[in-house]
Amino acid sequence: MELDERNKLRDKKRIVVKIGSSSLTHPETGELNLLKIEKLVRILCDLKGEGKDVVLVSSGAIAAGRQALGGQKRPVSISEKQAYAAVGQARLMMVYQKLFSEYNHVAAQVLLTKDTMTNEVSRYNAQNTFDELMNLGAVPIVNENDTVSTHEIQFGDNDRLSAIVAALIGADLLILLSDIDGLYSDDPRKNPNAKFIGLVEEITPDLLAMGKATSGSDVGTGGMSAKLAAARIATDSGSDMIIANGENVEIIQELMEGKEKGTLFMAHSNLDFDLMNYVNHEY
Repeated sequence: MELDERNKLRDKKRIVVKIGSSSLTHPETGELNLLKIEKLVRILCDLKGEGKDVVLVSSGAIAAGRQALGGQKRPVSISEKQAYAAVGQARLMMVYQKLFSEYNHVAAQVLLTKDTMTNEVSRYNAQNTFDELMNLGAVPIVNENDTVSTHEIQFGDNDRLSAIVAALIGADLLILLSDIDGLYSDDPRKNPNAKFIGLVEEITPDLLAMGKATSGSDVGTGGMSAKLAAARIATDSGSDMIIANGENVEIIQELMEGKEKGTLFMAHSNLDFDLMNYVNHEY
């Protein structure tokens, strides 16, 4: 069954890719890994060349600001995070725009907050903006607006954001690139006997309870509980979702070829799905 479901990924048409800070930066310094970002952009452009719509949800603004301002440690206070994000978001977008232009594609910045989603008018406008950008052939680059949104900095994560974006635009596949291979029965960093789970047909309460809000990096925020919450949103909205290791971004190509990498969460469209019920709900 898993092989059949994996092969169906080849036909996905609207794809959201989320990449975390730990996958975009050098572990030794926390500075942007430009070679990896360049590979990521090239792969996304190739997907565009196949006729697919692509949206990138990218962390890294605070990390980029940390690099630009010469910070040696992760910022702790809200004001530090906001300042780093203000500098870093512009720097990160400059990198993306330059690299996408080298492959004859246009990157567009979309900054969102929870308010954008909870307000019906703002949500409708955001949806229209995404649709128009993709109609024009642009690649939306999405992040939380950390500079003005203190609540998102404290409690938010781009795993949940990417799932909300996938639901908003009607994506049929969400790929979460992180610093782990996928879903395990326990934290594999602490338990060597943890079993890998390649396919999840249904997200049960027991599965949600399995998630632990831990992160093994110095720059990321989303642990497994955040990823399972994202899977709940994405699959209920009708999108398949994959958690995969972003150490080598070429895994995106392998996933699209149907290779058995990462954990695949199968979509099970919920007829009663209401995005607003998921924006503020904590699982």
